[in-house]
Amino acid sequence: MSLNAKFSAATYARRRRQLMRMAGDDAILVLPAAPERVRSRDTHFPYRQDSDLWYLAGFEEPDAVLVLVPGRAHGETLLFCRERDPDREAWDGPRVGPEGAVDALGLDDAYPIDDLDEILPGLLEGRSRVYYHFGRDTDFDLKLIGWLNRVRAQVRLGAQPPHEFLELGHLLDEMRLFKSREELRLMKRAGRISVEAHAAVMRAARPGVHEYELQAELEYVFRRHDAAPAYESIVGAGDNACVLHYRANRAKADAGDLVLVDAGAEFGGYAADITRTFPVDGVFSAEQRALHDVVAQAHAEAAAQARPGVAYGVIHDTAVAVLVEGLLRLGLLKGKAAKLIAEGAYKRFYPHKTGHWIGLDVHDVGDYRIDGESRLLEPGMVFTVEPGLYVPADARGVADKWRGIGIRIEDDFAITRDGHELLTPGLPRSADEIEDFMASR
Repeated sequence: MSLNAKFSAATYARRRRQLMRMAGDDAILVLPAAPERVRSRDTHFPYRQDSDLWYLAGFEEPDAVLVLVPGRAHGETLLFCRERDPDREAWDGPRVGPEGAVDALGLDDAYPIDDLDEILPGLLEGRSRVYYHFGRDTDFDLKLIGWLNRVRAQVRLGAQPPHEFLELGHLLDEMRLFKSREELRLMKRAGRISVEAHAAVMRAARPGVHEYELQAELEYVFRRHDAAPAYESIVGAGDNACVLHYRANRAKADAGDLVLVDAGAEFGGYAADITRTFPVDGVFSAEQRALHDVVAQAHAEAAAQARPGVAYGVIHDTAVAVLVEGLLRLGLLKGKAAKLIAEGAYKRFYPHKTGHWIGLDVHDVGDYRIDGESRLLEPGMVFTVEPGLYVPADARGVADKWRGIGIRIEDDFAITRDGHELLTPGLPRSADEIEDFMASR
């Protein structure tokens, strides 16, 4: 799968320089490409590059390793990648090759991937610290340990092996958390595509439609705009809407059912993430509307907290307060709101958080807490707001009229200097807006 819409070579070079400054001149940073995964026998799952390597180099091919060696006189940025091979390229498509990688990616040097075993131990020698994602790729972990041991074996001859091994995410995740203007442009594009796709699903909905038919409407719009699903599309009708990460997408939506659609496009490597819940026949029942109104209020009040200087956790706390008050008003919970929140009694109907960072990964990198405290929001952070309520069909102690109703509403927000920007505008959200939109189909 192409990540398309690349940045300039200068943008990637600027990111690499920033990362190397943070790492220090006695460090080395090692970033392998995502491995290809076999689907069956000699066929593979669609390839998607490791987000960190993509962020730093914009390189799409497998079987590659980016090595950053701050302060190295003979070149700080090196790529090991596949050589050109006309026979294989006839089957799999063109390769950049080491010769083309330097100019295409703005690197200092590039070598055949087969030379990694010979060259990398020499690059490790004399470096104090290794930054790497230990535990992400166990096969590559073993290779790296082998190269380190080869340097250690030469200590008596004066070799100086690294003595400190650090998680690369401590540096890189914080960089990726703050989106640049260029990144936000791609995220807005992903958002626009996703909004169009969700609108297409609402237009196609009718009693008797299968979940996979609605999924097809979604993903047709994605592909038509040179995008791809950012994650497995969730299309849950009726009781299936209460399954948070529902995957089957095979059931039929009957008259009176709600349909929960959680799906987003990936464009240029950047994800969108939208959820809407709507009646398949265009009109909410009284109970469906009552719960939907509570979730919509929670969404609105939580989103209103999205501004610089507010603790990230306040967004979740705000949504929970609204949801609990609504559940008490409707009789789904009984007691005092403060006690229900403190005891987590609401979690039987709302078991997840109110959002997550989003970017190159749909659940993007970045710490939510600093020194044990919820971190303060800052310009450039992008996250979802996604409250929901779920009353499973087998829920005990609940009136039958509420059972089998699952509702979630989700949008993407970027923090700006003076507030926030909605990255997924233009899609009906309230019950009235949804009914009006579906009536106009």
